[in-house]
This record gives sequence, C-alpha cells and structure tokens, in this order.
Amino acid sequence: MSDTKQKVEEAVAKIREKTAFEPEIAIILGTGLGKLVESIQKEIVIPYEEIPHFPKATVLSHEGRLIFGYLSGKKIVAMQGRFHYYEGYSAKEITFPVRVMKYLGAKILIVSNAAGGLNPLFKRGDVMIIVDHINLQPDNPLRGEPDGVFGPRFVDMYNCYDKELVKLLEETALEEKIPVKKGVYVAVQGPNFETAAEYRFLRAIGADAVGMSTVPEVIVARQMGMKVMGISIITDMGLPDALEPVSHEVVIEAAEKAEPLMTRLIEKAVAKL
Repeated sequence: MSDTKQKVEEAVAKIREKTAFEPEIAIILGTGLGKLVESIQKEIVIPYEEIPHFPKATVLSHEGRLIFGYLSGKKIVAMQGRFHYYEGYSAKEITFPVRVMKYLGAKILIVSNAAGGLNPLFKRGDVMIIVDHINLQPDNPLRGEPDGVFGPRFVDMYNCYDKELVKLLEETALEEKIPVKKGVYVAVQGPNFETAAEYRFLRAIGADAVGMSTVPEVIVARQMGMKVMGISIITDMGLPDALEPVSHEVVIEAAEKAEPLMTRLIEKAVAKL
C-alpha cells in the first residue's frame, strides 16, 4: 500500500466516525462559488483540522470545511476552501481531498475558480465553461505513486472535461439566460500575477484563461475515473497591449459580483445530473 493510500483510508475512516453520508457529487468551491454553501441543505460540516492529513487553507477567502448535504436534491460533498501549489503544498497534498471524496462515494467532480482572461473576446465578470486545460505547474500529483494504486500512472486525459457535462452546462445557461463562454484554462504556479510578456505567451499557446489551481485536482479525478465539470469566473483581463493593474482584492471583488450567476448555473446543472 502506498503512503498516500494509507492516509486517504485514515481520513475516510475518521469521517465515517462522524457520518455515513455517501455523496454522489464532489464540489470544490473556489473563488466565486463560496455562496453556494447557503443553498446546501447541510447534514454535517467537518472542519479540515478534524480530518487526518488534510492540509490547512491559508487563503483568507477559503474557509476550510468539508460540507455534506443536499444541493438541488442531489447528495453532495463540498470543499469550502481549496489548496494551491503557491501555498507551499505539493501536488499530492493539494489533491488529497479529491481522493478522499472519491473514496466517500463521489463519481462527479465540479471545480470552480477565478481566472484572468486571455481571450480578447472575453471581459471581466464573464463565466467560462472549461473545455480543456494546459498544465504549466512544476509538480504532478501522480509523480511517484505506484502504478495501479489509485488508477493508471499514465492517465489518458481524453474527454478530461466531460463533453456531456459541458453540453449540460451550455443548455442550462441558455435556459437560465446566463451568458457563458467556453475556453481552455492554463494553470501556472503563482502567486504573482503574470507579466505582459507572459500573458502574450500563454495566449499564444492556446489558453483563454489563466489561474493558479484546478488542474492538479482534475488530473487526480480523471485517474480515479471521476467525470469532471469545470467553470471559471473571469475576474480580470490579461491583455498585454491593454494591461491594467490587478490585485487579489480586485479579483475577489469581480468574483463576488459574478457569484450569483455562477451559483445559479451550478444549482440548476446539478439538478439535471
């Protein structure tokens, strides 16, 4: 047994001491989806510090709780607060909760994030359905894990963001009259924002939005056979020839304004899963 698998089983065992709830869907509440917590009919809330081997969230906008309950009639587990490589965690630590949620029963992973827009057709406040990603982070959560412990070491990333779930989001957005974009998300290390030259490079290699999260969790979810749905809020624009100052506060402000749309889209989409 790998060290990671043993830790996952210990975390699951501790959670099972508190609840027998078996979620169907796992949700990572990134920047821009925090208010979704208010729509969850909660069964039990477990602080991260009560779960063995769980990292601690160090970003102020991330609470640090695992929430079990019902959303739109579906059994879900939600991470209120995620982890990032720039916080000093390894890719294995970042993705540890995804493995735990899978072991608890989740078959679908919904990920959300705040991202900088690279596509000149986007604007601040847009909601983007993620259709693919580019990984520029310097670590991989599968590195060093024995083949076959959680799934294949050489994971096929075909249909990484499930095409049926992308279509479901598009149809839901149309019904709810929520304008959405589709695009490719690129993950970088952070925590600094990019230079104009870096924005130009990222756009040139095919990215529509850039952020500092999501990709490690998606890799692990796909290794373990989970279907993935991903959404970004475009909180600022990284247009190298029209660049404006940006800060974490600016990102949070833009995310909060777009949050009601994101929340409604997720709620309605989950109802159809």
